[in-house]
Amino acid sequence: MGDRVQRLKGKAEELKGRSKRETGAAAGRPGTEARGAGEELKGKVRNAVGRARSAAKKSTR
Repeated sequence: MGDRVQRLKGKAEELKGRSKRETGAAAGRPGTEARGAGEELKGKVRNAVGRARSAAKKSTR
């Protein structure tokens, strides 16, 4: 998977997790809130990996 695709999927997953976390908080459902926070974190990590891959590509040019 390319670095740009990785960053895009990470951002999408981060937004999905954020909305799920906020919905869980508003509805008073701690399980949904926790799953959303986990997805948000997973998206942030994927986004960071994509940025690191981009930086590595730029440094080897």
